[in-house]
Amino acid sequence: MIGISEFRKGLKIEIDGEPFIIVDFQHVKPGKGHAFIRTRLKSLLTGSVLDRTFRPSDKVDDPDLEQKEMQYLYKQGEEYCFMDSNTYEQISLTPDHLGETADFLQENCSVQVLFHNRNPIGIEVPTFVNLKVIETRPGVRGDTATGGTKPATLETGRVVQVPLFINEGDVLKVDTRTGDYVERASK
Repeated sequence: MIGISEFRKGLKIEIDGEPFIIVDFQHVKPGKGHAFIRTRLKSLLTGSVLDRTFRPSDKVDDPDLEQKEMQYLYKQGEEYCFMDSNTYEQISLTPDHLGETADFLQENCSVQVLFHNRNPIGIEVPTFVNLKVIETRPGVRGDTATGGTKPATLETGRVVQVPLFINEGDVLKVDTRTGDYVERASK
């Protein structure tokens, strides 16, 4: 059991058998009445956001979560196949499990797969990935980094806004948290 005094951003808790992560919390001491804690929780299963209030005497369950390092192998139809590097056990995840992180998966990359009660519920990709540009308008001499931007399609199918000097074949560093271009990767 987790006491309310232990709440912090990023803490994973379980409410009614469903795992949540604390997105935000606030201690409130009203002029009259007892203090309470107002939280904003995000479901790790559905991604829905829930506002919930707790009294200081409340306790919540510690979720049965496990994180395993796995290797992304390939996409077959709508499913993504991952392999545990230690046991060689393979699992398949749907786009519902992956969300936008599917746009950053490259074959043979390592990811953290999150399991709840031994069932996979999502993945965590590295903060930055290097992806090759497969389609964009050609850069023109004189285009600078401070000028405008243009769309570029990456090898995973994701479209990002990049500076005008980026060309097809360039490898870019992309932030997986925001999906934004960071810089050209060194060759």
